[in-house]
Amino acid sequence: MPAVDLGTVWIVVAICALGGLLIGSFLNVVAYRIPAGISLSRPPSACPECRTRIKPYDNVPVVSWLVLRARCRSCGTRISARYPLVEAGTAVFFAAIALLAILGSRHLDDPRSVVAGLLALSSFLYLAAITVALALIDIDTHKLPNRIVLPAYVVSAVLLVAASIVSGQFDSLLRAAMAMAALALVYFIMAFAYPGGMGLGDAKLAGVIGIYLGWVGWGALVVGALSAFLLGGLYAVILLILRKANRKSGIPFGPWMLAGAWLGIGIGNIAFAGYLSIFGLTGA
Repeated sequence: MPAVDLGTVWIVVAICALGGLLIGSFLNVVAYRIPAGISLSRPPSACPECRTRIKPYDNVPVVSWLVLRARCRSCGTRISARYPLVEAGTAVFFAAIALLAILGSRHLDDPRSVVAGLLALSSFLYLAAITVALALIDIDTHKLPNRIVLPAYVVSAVLLVAASIVSGQFDSLLRAAMAMAALALVYFIMAFAYPGGMGLGDAKLAGVIGIYLGWVGWGALVVGALSAFLLGGLYAVILLILRKANRKSGIPFGPWMLAGAWLGIGIGNIAFAGYLSIFGLTGA
């Protein structure tokens, strides 16, 4: 791997962080308007209490919330801390993905590989964006809207197919297609076998997650898929212990599917290879 110019690295990371900050502001709108069936473009953003339209200078991510001291300029209604937290969190999320993508690149001296890497990075940043939106919506409403999940199949396919065409390597793409079909099938079976515990929205999301985990590797798929159940199960146990839920309570599983997916993307291949090495085996 060629030496990486640190200046270039931090420029790319900073650009992704700034993009994440701006997109995070939009994701707040998405999380509120899509479940409510409201257009994302109209009407313009306004205070939910006094209905005064929010001025552009009062809509700067994080900064405006701090300047206004978490209150509407017109009526003084308190503005939830969730807004700047989502904006800042998305910025950090995007920056971390960009940094990991650059550090994990092996052919930075090959222009075709760089272009392919940027296409793949764009796809994973898109996954990060819908991860934030879907997690917020599922927590609020226990639903995973088709308006977000279904287009993800198209966007991920276009970007990852383009990355494969540019690089000339199609093994990751084939693995992604197989993982998509396998994970979606497993979730659809669970949804029909136990409809009270798993929904069709989870099954549809599983296919999207399978695309990305499969693209990264088989180890990522195994770790990502299992982690969803481990994290979700641990959360359910904690709720039971704290008496915040009972055995019949439903919990949003989408956030744990997505958390498990990112765990698989980040360390899945390494963790799975380490597990196999315990038994004297080697990972593919």
